[in-house]
Amino acid sequence: MKIGKLFTVLSLATLAFTACEKANIDVDTTPESGSATGEVSGVWTKGSVHEIKGDIIIPQGKTLTIEEGVTVLMDVTAKPEVVIKGRLYSLGTADNPVKFTVSDVYKTDANKFGKLWGGLLASPTCDELVLDHTILEYGGATTSDASTSVKQGLYKATAGENLPALWFSNINGKLIVVNSTIRNFQEDCTYIEGGKSIFANNIFYTTGVSGGEAMNFKSGCIADIAYNLVYSTNTNALKLSNSGDRIPQAYIIAYNNTMVNTGWRRPTAKGGSVWIEASVRTELYNNLFANTRFGVKRDTKKPEDNRSKYSNNWYYGYDQATVNQFQPNSEIVGGVNDVISTVAGANDPKFVNYPLSNSMTSPDFNTTWDFHLQGNSPALTKGITSFTRNHAGGIVVNGITYVSPAPSAFVGAYGAKL
Repeated sequence: MKIGKLFTVLSLATLAFTACEKANIDVDTTPESGSATGEVSGVWTKGSVHEIKGDIIIPQGKTLTIEEGVTVLMDVTAKPEVVIKGRLYSLGTADNPVKFTVSDVYKTDANKFGKLWGGLLASPTCDELVLDHTILEYGGATTSDASTSVKQGLYKATAGENLPALWFSNINGKLIVVNSTIRNFQEDCTYIEGGKSIFANNIFYTTGVSGGEAMNFKSGCIADIAYNLVYSTNTNALKLSNSGDRIPQAYIIAYNNTMVNTGWRRPTAKGGSVWIEASVRTELYNNLFANTRFGVKRDTKKPEDNRSKYSNNWYYGYDQATVNQFQPNSEIVGGVNDVISTVAGANDPKFVNYPLSNSMTSPDFNTTWDFHLQGNSPALTKGITSFTRNHAGGIVVNGITYVSPAPSAFVGAYGAKL
């Protein structure tokens, strides 16, 4: 399935790299291939394989650049964490993505939700991080007292926490996650506690044993979220919150995303598509909800900022129970020009290849599915383009200006297949 929309890059800087220093004096690590534990920095060159034997740390003031086609192979016994105190640039391509993964022998149904390594944990000293055409899979291990993240006070800094695929925590930092895939994780895919960020053209699926969101944002975040596909997260596709009371106030604009079957594996009724709470300021436009549990849902005891806006979102439910949970009330948000019906099966978005009757509780993803819209889809003309994104002027990271993609006149992430 051909996925994605071209991501806009305004300016490109020539990347000049010097020779790579060894990752750790105790192990055999080179820019080409090798094994690593301890401190790492420099460049991991195109197509190389790096076996991670224990927790690795990018020191403050240092950078690790990972070139296209690199495989970062995690030891499933050590279950390593990747601690980022400096900068990480993971720069794959469509044909040669970077992969943070495990050996194929461990990619079994029994390990469907990962837990085989930790995650990417960016401390408050990490001021720039880029994941471009990067695959994160089979991680989300549970911390212990021996975990580097616990010892160093990172993430939630306690034993017994299920690590996200990505944690970012610098309110003055810059985070770019584009053209990437996060799959087979135990709980949250991302947990973002600050910074300017763009999440665009990504895919999230098969995540969350008993909880967890695809994208979880807290106070301190200014983010644009666009053209992402989220399939069957255990809880919400998006959790948008201003909890933590960091400055700036969380301001999240999410548009042209496709959310399918999210929330149905959550054992309680907290949410299932987009959850908003705690004075977050948010704007939601052109999002396509297909068989998600609930519509956009708010915490009525800690509601969102009253400047929030909702418009031109599309709702489809295969059965009546789903449709009933879309209907606006004190908890479920209704938007301007939303396409919503009280009748099961109405508003079929006409995906190119996806069975809308597919079990809503199944986390299994078929890569042959195609969530583009057929040429006769009524959803092709129901979007709005007149709003302003947070990062229309771009975020400069590593000498490159990343711009949040322009909104489209269709709803959802993909539009018509060309």
